[in-house]
Amino acid sequence: MELEDVRVAVESGTDAIGFVFAKSRRQVTAEKAKELATAVPSGILKVGVFVNETLEEVVRIAREVPLDVVQLHGDESPDYVRQVPFPTIKAISITNEEDVQRASHYEVDYFLFDAPGVEFRGGSGKSFDWSLLAKAKIPHEKVILAGGLNASNINEAINSVQPFMVDVSSGVETEYRKDPLKIQSFVSTVREEER
Repeated sequence: MELEDVRVAVESGTDAIGFVFAKSRRQVTAEKAKELATAVPSGILKVGVFVNETLEEVVRIAREVPLDVVQLHGDESPDYVRQVPFPTIKAISITNEEDVQRASHYEVDYFLFDAPGVEFRGGSGKSFDWSLLAKAKIPHEKVILAGGLNASNINEAINSVQPFMVDVSSGVETEYRKDPLKIQSFVSTVREEER
């Protein structure tokens, strides 16, 4: 992620910008995230994405950047999650109904439902069977939908799941780089759907 990506996302009207600290081709250092965060105005959430990181390191990075929300994308236990002193998103990879039920074990601010990763956790560019979420006993205002979302399927995704938020990464990339036109198109389509 570069400063220009942040600028385009902000100008497009996004509600949150994610900084990936986990092993991934999108990974940034805490120093880089701190630099990028200076371009994020207040009112837009700065979200840090972590996978099986120590609690101490999550807290250190969250304070240093600073982050508004911590997103946990690994095998973090409900006990671990309870100890995070920041608003928290627990990501859950969905392949079947049992995966959806796992959410009930966590006390968090939001759940991010995603397709399973391929090389890394999440970020596969694939979607999952959204109808599985219909059986979830989770209030819509706690649901963030991710996984293979892009400007061409986001209307269907929102109508099907009615999430509080949507999360996109590969769906706004061209050759593994953020694409300003795709970012603008995606955010614009989401805003239209909200209306």
